[in-house]
Amino acid sequence: MKRMLLLSVLPCLLLTGACAVHEDPSEGHGVKNLIYMIGDGMGLAHVSMLMTEADSVPTAFDRACNVALVKTRSANNRVTDSAAAGTALATGHKTDNGVLGQSPGGEPFVSIIERAVRAGRPTGEVTTCCLQHATPAAFYAHVADRDDYAAISSWLVRSGVELLFGGGADLLTAVQLDSLRAAGYAVVHTLDEAERLAPGRVAGLFAGEHLPAADAGRGDYLPRAAGLALELLGGDGRRSDDGFVLMVEGSQIDWAGHDNRPQTLLAELRDFERAVAVAMDFADTHPGTLVVVTADHETGGLTLPSNDADFRRSESGLRYAFSTDGHTGTLVPLYLYGTGAECINGILDNTELAQRLISLLGLE
Repeated sequence: MKRMLLLSVLPCLLLTGACAVHEDPSEGHGVKNLIYMIGDGMGLAHVSMLMTEADSVPTAFDRACNVALVKTRSANNRVTDSAAAGTALATGHKTDNGVLGQSPGGEPFVSIIERAVRAGRPTGEVTTCCLQHATPAAFYAHVADRDDYAAISSWLVRSGVELLFGGGADLLTAVQLDSLRAAGYAVVHTLDEAERLAPGRVAGLFAGEHLPAADAGRGDYLPRAAGLALELLGGDGRRSDDGFVLMVEGSQIDWAGHDNRPQTLLAELRDFERAVAVAMDFADTHPGTLVVVTADHETGGLTLPSNDADFRRSESGLRYAFSTDGHTGTLVPLYLYGTGAECINGILDNTELAQRLISLLGLE
């Protein structure tokens, strides 16, 4: 049995430089770059939906070297919201629903991106919602109310995050925009503008609030933005021994789940999957890169029941059924690829995932 297990992971180890299964994750094993990808609201059934609709064509998720499961409950509720879950994934600490980047009592937690900023490493965030929304804000803001966009915007301006791609332009005041420019940010409003920039501080504010849905005109924004972010943060001209941290969120998977719209959900999943593929391709050519793909929680209670209980038929068909328009307390999947992919295993809490990533990057 042990020999079979070793043989099963050996191709991954050879191709990506992932750590051997017996090694201690706390030693780091050469992980320099972290691409932290969060499919907001994406449960295992969502990924199953994507794979089913792919008609047996392998997806980026099929490329994963390692798979684990993540528990998502918040400090005060068995069903988390994005603020508490984002805080856990970003900082390694639990908090109450609705709270961002701090304890329920107001003690600030330091996120993995804030740690990287303090260590002088390039950092970035790419999202399809406003940059002040719960998940991206959990990596830089410390507020008691996730809806306090004024306070969150203030944190954003002074976050020091080198690359910011998303919406939220209308949530920033003229003074805050001037502060970004004074801090050395190139403020742009289209990806075409961003693609003409040299590496350095950039605030890509591509919508007043949120970008359109994947099936409503967003196009190839997410994979294209993720690829550009990787080029600006860690391309050949930016390679260093320190590495970078990039968070990429497929924000609107969650919204399609809330609305129980399977076709919009599928479009969002496909868009996120293309961004995952871009990240994995980057890891293939940049040793020391770990791609981590997970979710903050599951939305919609999605299941894939058969249309017919007679399973002797060659094809019974299936449908996409939702049990709620809210979140659920189910475990969410975790996919790992690249250097260090074999260092994180089993069933773990979302806080434990963040703590292990902080350790692998040497940011304790």
